[in-house]
Amino acid sequence: MREAIIYPGENGYWIAECPGLPGCISQGNSKEEAIVNIREAS
Repeated sequence: MREAIIYPGENGYWIAECPGLPGCISQGNSKEEAIVNIREAS
């Protein structure tokens, strides 16, 4: 598991980003959904 940064984005979405993997970014309607999505992306 890599480190992920979760922060609020525009229009109520949450952004998840992996600093160790350039360009690896995802979003979700909630923090939990953003975490699930970034796990799938990384």
